[in-house]
Amino acid sequence: MNSDFLKYQAQTSPYPLGMEVSHAIGSYIYDTNNKKYLDFVAGVSACTLGHQPPRVNQAIKDQLDKYSHVMVYGEYSQSPAVEYCKLMASLLPAPLDKTYLVNSGTEAIEGSLKLARRVTGRSQWISCYNAYHGNTMGSMSVMGFEERKQAFRPLIPDVDFITFNNEADLEKITTKTAGVLLETIQGGAGFIEPHNDFLKKVRSRCTEVGALLILDEIQPGFGRTGKLFGFQNYDIVPDIVAMGKGMGGGMPVGAFTASSTMMDLLTENPKLGHITTFGGHPVIAAACLATLKELTETNLMEEALEKEKLFRSLLVHPLIKEIRGKGLMLAAMTADVSITNEVILKCQDKGLILFWLLFEGCAIRITPPLTISKEEIREGCAIMLEVMDEVLASLKK
Repeated sequence: MNSDFLKYQAQTSPYPLGMEVSHAIGSYIYDTNNKKYLDFVAGVSACTLGHQPPRVNQAIKDQLDKYSHVMVYGEYSQSPAVEYCKLMASLLPAPLDKTYLVNSGTEAIEGSLKLARRVTGRSQWISCYNAYHGNTMGSMSVMGFEERKQAFRPLIPDVDFITFNNEADLEKITTKTAGVLLETIQGGAGFIEPHNDFLKKVRSRCTEVGALLILDEIQPGFGRTGKLFGFQNYDIVPDIVAMGKGMGGGMPVGAFTASSTMMDLLTENPKLGHITTFGGHPVIAAACLATLKELTETNLMEEALEKEKLFRSLLVHPLIKEIRGKGLMLAAMTADVSITNEVILKCQDKGLILFWLLFEGCAIRITPPLTISKEEIREGCAIMLEVMDEVLASLKK
C-alpha cells in the first residue's frame, strides 16, 4: 500500500483495502502491478456503465471543448443540464417534472428534507431503523443506526424511526409529519425489498395525513432493479425522488425531483431557498445525459433481471444462506461476519472485487456494472465458489 495514501489522504477506517489503481476499463480494474480484478461492485453502485464508458467519456470530452463551469446553479441556461432535466421529466410519472441538480446523493437528501419542510411547514421526520441516506448532518439525522451518529450529536431534532415493512409502525406518521424518507430497497441494512405492498401503504398514510413521501433511489436508481427507478417496480409515485450514485456513469452528482409546484417554492420566501455553486456542472451534466440516454436507448435495464437470474442460478453454496435484492443490486448472505470478511478478502486476492454493506455484516455486496457480460458473471461466480469451498473446508477442520 502506498504510504503517502495513508499519510496525506484522510481515511474512513483504520483498514482501507489500499489497492493502488493503474487504470480501469469495462468490468475490470488494474493495479500498478498490472494485475486485473473483475469488478462486482462498480464503485459501490456508481459506475452504471462500467469503467471508461465510451459514450460518457465522449460526452465529457465534447463538453470540455465548449465550456466548463461558468456560473452558480440556476442563473445561466446551460444545455447539458437543461436537456437532462427535460429528459428526466419525460421518463418520470406525473407530477414529477422538475429536477434540482446537486453534487452528491447526500446533498440530494438535504435538498429533499428542506423542500418537504418548505412545502408542509412541519418539522417532524420519519425514517427507518438501519436506514442510510448519507453522512452530512441532516442526512445523518435520519440515519437509523445510532452507533454511526452518536459521536456527532446533537443532530436535527424531531426525528422518529419505523421498521421497514412493519405496517403497525405507520401510525407514527401523523399530521405533525413533514416527510417520510425511505430507501425504496434498504441498502445498508442488507438489500431488503418492500413486501406486502408496504410502499403503497406508506404512500396511502402520507396522503391521508398530508405528509410528503420521499424515496431515496440513490442505490436502486438508474436501471439497477430492471426499471429506471426502483419505485417503478411497486406501482407508487413519491412526492420527491432523491438520486445520485449511478446517475453520472461514475461522475460525482446527485439530484432531487418533485413537482414544479413544490420545487418553485425554493425560489422565493426566501430567495435562494436552496443554492449550490457546482450543481448542474455542464461537464457532469453531459455525463449524466449520456448515461441516461444509454440506459433508455438500450436493453441494459431489462438485461439486469436476466443477469440476476444467472447470479442466483450460479451462486448455490452451503455458505450462502440466501441472496437478497433485485436485479443487479444483490447481497449474498452468509451465516457469520467472519465468513463474509474472509470471502471478500480472499476473492480480492484471486482477482474479484466484492464489498461489504454498511450495517449488515453478513452480506456480500454484488453490484456490478449493468454492462457486465454473462461470461464475466460466470467468471466471477466461479471465483466466489472456489473461495467458499476453501473457507468451508477450513471451517470443517
